[in-house]
Amino acid sequence: MKSVYLKFYLTEGQRHNSKLLYEWILEEAKKLNLPGGSVFRAVAGFGRHGHLHSDTFFELGGELPMQVEFVLSSEQAERLIVALNDEKIKLPYVSYAVEYGVTGG
Repeated sequence: MKSVYLKFYLTEGQRHNSKLLYEWILEEAKKLNLPGGSVFRAVAGFGRHGHLHSDTFFELGGELPMQVEFVLSSEQAERLIVALNDEKIKLPYVSYAVEYGVTGG
């Protein structure tokens, strides 16, 4: 089935309305009746400002990179992006066409 892979980039400590942003995104996706999403924490990374974030003893305070990922229809992806825009949430993201299926019959 043809779909869109949508991935948002954030850090683990980012918040929106007192809630962790990755939790807010998943809850918003659920409200929009999207089929599901996942959150992944990276071991290390750097963004547009060039600051390296890594999982070390000194890296405390919610700065590890995170990704929130979805496989959606184009229309569903657009609805989620509109919801983030409506809340004035600025996040880098990527979106590209994918094909998915289920193995085992």
